[in-house]
Amino acid sequence: MNFGATILDAEGLRLTADEKALFRESDPFGFILFARNVDSADQVRALCAEMRDAVGRDCVITVDQEGGRVQRLRPPLARNWLPALDHVARAGTGAERAMYLRARLIAHELRAVGIDSNCAPMLDLARDDTHPFLRNRCYGSDPETVARLGRAVAQGHLDGGVLPVVKHMPGHGRATLDSHHDLPHVALAVEALDSTDFAPFRALNDMPMGMTAHLVYDRIDPRPATISPVMMALIRERIGFQGLIMTDDISMKALAGSIADKTVQALAAGCDVALVCNQTLAERAAAAGAAGRMRAEAQARAERALALRQPPGELDIPAAEAELSRLMGGQVYDR
Repeated sequence: MNFGATILDAEGLRLTADEKALFRESDPFGFILFARNVDSADQVRALCAEMRDAVGRDCVITVDQEGGRVQRLRPPLARNWLPALDHVARAGTGAERAMYLRARLIAHELRAVGIDSNCAPMLDLARDDTHPFLRNRCYGSDPETVARLGRAVAQGHLDGGVLPVVKHMPGHGRATLDSHHDLPHVALAVEALDSTDFAPFRALNDMPMGMTAHLVYDRIDPRPATISPVMMALIRERIGFQGLIMTDDISMKALAGSIADKTVQALAAGCDVALVCNQTLAERAAAAGAAGRMRAEAQARAERALALRQPPGELDIPAAEAELSRLMGGQVYDR
């Protein structure tokens, strides 16, 4: 039987009886963790085990662990990483290797507590007017540089046994509004976007998983990309991304309507799985019911992604930290 076409979250540090029942019935493709789900290493491992036990398989458990403002695990479970844009600037000509080592160490931190996916790399281009919620999470403003650094980050995760999720397809850097609260619009034609915003995603179109952007490309389609069949076709055909596509959080205010309605629209547009976060049990159940099971092509993409989830390779942590410190001129972590 195919997986449920959702990725769901939990309210607290352990699953409630009602959550276990919902997850057992709806069988989501995977789960996502937030800071509210994190206390100690043993607790996170136990929560991950409960999630996998609820669906009866070794499902994907992902997280937003970019570094900087957006990282759910903090010391002592994880290093306090600099924002990505600051990390790249400090590393200078050594940025590619520094971003690889950063990702490899992040992967080690995640695997240590049972997490095997990360919503990174972020391939959005930083611009002067990019909204502050996004800007210092970017890797740079040049498409070729962002693609090169994004590839290093993705490989660091894969080498550490963690599935990367590239985001936010097909490019969120021109957003001057925060899509958690508003719906951003981009006015450029597809030809201009093709060589800029779309380019890093095309360069990494072989990645196992990707996440959509909640914004409107006015000169392509009036609907937000996540719920636009036109934009989803562009991601598949023009950008060439053939991995599993998950939505950004379907509950963000950039999208209008009920959680169930937004889930249906996203899957009908061509997304493979809906990410449903920060909702009540009833709303999570409604989304799972509306999503149903993955379509055959989505299931095939899910299985291909899971096949790339390998045991982590050997890592000499002191040596990796020492090399990273040299590349960064001494300041590797945020203080």
